[in-house]
Amino acid sequence: MSLEKYIREVQDFPKEGIGFKDITPLLLDSEARKECLTILLSSVKDKRIDKVIGVESRGFFFGILLAEALNVGFIPVRKPKKLPYHTISASYDLEYGSDALEIHIDAIQKGDKVLIHDDVLATGGTAKAVCELVERLGGEIVQVNFLMELSFLNGREKLTGKELFAALTY
Repeated sequence: MSLEKYIREVQDFPKEGIGFKDITPLLLDSEARKECLTILLSSVKDKRIDKVIGVESRGFFFGILLAEALNVGFIPVRKPKKLPYHTISASYDLEYGSDALEIHIDAIQKGDKVLIHDDVLATGGTAKAVCELVERLGGEIVQVNFLMELSFLNGREKLTGKELFAALTY
């Protein structure tokens, strides 16, 4: 099955000149969704994982499915002031300005083996911030995986030393 046919490109979204990779057709098709999950799971089949992180918000879709399939805990990483308990945060740069992500302070225990999942690896800022959060809490990053990587944006460069996997590469 070719997953690429389930990724719709929307021109000029969220702003002019951007070709947005829309995953909603993939989410709508149960067979494509199952195939994508199988591909993502195959990249960690021989690895010990204690927790899966899903990055707000599209990382939640497959993040929770990965956690369920692996029979481990799921951790949401969210934008500031969205989590109800005590958090730590990490900032990252955007094209114009910066943003931050937060995680509950008790989500990861020292030595936990963590799989980080997000929908897309673009410039790498978001993934780098999540890696920082995991490491600050004492977790060990097993892999950072994505539905897709936009390789022309060189996001891998910000994640040197981390094992990366993407189901699709553009």
